[in-house]
Amino acid sequence: MPSVEPVFFPLDEELELLPGELSVTLAEGVARLGTKMPFEQAATDVAFCWGVEVDETTVRRYTEAAGAAYVAEQMTELERLERERPPAPEGPAVQYLSADGAMVPLVGGQWAEVKTLAIGEVQMRRDADGLPAAHTTNLTYFSRRADAETFTRQAYVETYRRGTETAKVVCAVQDGAEWLQGMVDLLRPDAVRSLDFPHAIEHLTKAAQPVLGTGTPAFTAWLDQQAHTLKHAADGARQVLTALARLPVHAAADPIAAAEARDGALAYFTKRLVQVQYAAFQVAGYPIGSGSTESANKLVVEVRLKGSGMHWAPANVNPLVALRTVACTDRWADVWPRISTRLRADAEQRRQARWQLRHPAPPPTLVDSPPPPVTAIALPTPAQAT
Repeated sequence: MPSVEPVFFPLDEELELLPGELSVTLAEGVARLGTKMPFEQAATDVAFCWGVEVDETTVRRYTEAAGAAYVAEQMTELERLERERPPAPEGPAVQYLSADGAMVPLVGGQWAEVKTLAIGEVQMRRDADGLPAAHTTNLTYFSRRADAETFTRQAYVETYRRGTETAKVVCAVQDGAEWLQGMVDLLRPDAVRSLDFPHAIEHLTKAAQPVLGTGTPAFTAWLDQQAHTLKHAADGARQVLTALARLPVHAAADPIAAAEARDGALAYFTKRLVQVQYAAFQVAGYPIGSGSTESANKLVVEVRLKGSGMHWAPANVNPLVALRTVACTDRWADVWPRISTRLRADAEQRRQARWQLRHPAPPPTLVDSPPPPVTAIALPTPAQAT
């Protein structure tokens, strides 16, 4: 009896069935749970919710396949955008744009950085003190384990969707890393760039500690004063530069190390003078902190990929963080149809490839060339012969 291979019937396609042994609903549920929790725990929840026993390996396989399909779908969309360059959708009046990285453990004891871009809309609301302050809402994310150049290119698929090109104002709040400046140069070169305020305070802290001591009253008073000046004074940045220059490094326990710390902070703030105009930013209603991005690192990446005993194969990181960006922003219902369509298309492509391997096209039949035509020779008549 000839062997029979799995096929995908037209009715399966009409009913939008997915490849594999699980039903449509169960396959989606497995992938969704595997995105949100460890695979072993997800298998337990599948058994509780659906009464179906699946093992950890099955949950992992379905989740990673769904994630890989979404990564491929986003790459297809990116290539279309690069090829066709359609007009971008309308962006908000003020948009928040920020990125950061988080380390995840790989198999073999290695670590890799996953970069995450956070995009949101900025609105003015009153804070706990009753004063107006900028708040970021409607956050979405794009995450990848990739170098800076690759990440910036691939993130365009999300900045296009969010209307970064057409937003009236884009506020790029960064931690000062050079690769982040390069990303903004490509995605929105005219963005209002600001140094994340807590990072600015960290640099002030590193400069003052070698001189004034750690946790001393003199250190606390100096840092509080500079933080308030930097945040609220119209010329706060220049006042803080003056205060840094006047730190009594000669009185430090290690004057050379203290001078190096002070000079490093002076160079850091001087280079980023335009990015630390916090009073002006706040008056304009712009955010001065990248807390939304740091939260995204924890929410999208660390909560799921840095659990106890977890180690990830490099190829499986991007599929999972891609799904995390969907699950963590309540976009699953919008994105899953695209994922399922890609899964069915990939399954059909694999089936066609297997069929062609098992049924190779026969070699072309060699046909003998016909003999060349015989040219007729006129024979002489008897009269001509004589």
